[in-house]
Amino acid sequence: MSVLCDLGLKPEIDYKKLDINSLVGIDMGVKRFATLSTGEFFEDLQVLLKPIDEKIIKLQKRIKHKVKGSKRLKKAYKTIAKLQKKKADIRRDFIQKLSTQIVNNHDIVIVEDLKITNMTKSAKGTVEEPGKNVKQKSGLNRAILSEGWAYFFKCLEYKLENKGGVFKKVSPKHTSQKCSCCGHISKDNRKTQANFKCVKCGYENNADENASVNIAQAGHAWIARLANKQEAKASK
Repeated sequence: MSVLCDLGLKPEIDYKKLDINSLVGIDMGVKRFATLSTGEFFEDLQVLLKPIDEKIIKLQKRIKHKVKGSKRLKKAYKTIAKLQKKKADIRRDFIQKLSTQIVNNHDIVIVEDLKITNMTKSAKGTVEEPGKNVKQKSGLNRAILSEGWAYFFKCLEYKLENKGGVFKKVSPKHTSQKCSCCGHISKDNRKTQANFKCVKCGYENNADENASVNIAQAGHAWIARLANKQEAKASK
């Protein structure tokens, strides 16, 4: 008889033996779904979802003019539900395929430790302290949630774990303001959403790509620290 028990124990990773050449940093965005530190990027998921969103909006406008409890109203609600399911299926398929592609090409994936719940809080504020740019913030919230960042991270994590790879979240502090070339940090480095230009060394790049390189560099530093700890522990 053979009995297999899962004790939830994971083998310790030897960080000195990791192939750091297979490390990639990923910056998440709204204009671009994901930008890799290799220079590769993947377009906004909203491009695929926009046609369905337009149909839903049209149906929602028509609902206002339909008689409450009528067959036409019920039919309209069913159609909207089907479209919402289609959106979810497209998003899931996109994320599953993209995460598989990244995991097949890279053993170490580094992303920002984004507090998505905090990022998508309402901007309305209170009566005493009303929020600013409410319309723009609510639009950004919808985009972030619709993109499915949290689900994307979960897919990367479990697929890398099954492969024996490494998934790590690092602090997002200054990743968009730091120059990946000279390390200078300034809010003036990124005056627009798309472009990055260092005010100190003059380095220019796409802003998302610059951020993804900073994320990758943070990943390299993290692995180096752990490898040094393991080496010191082994030498005792």
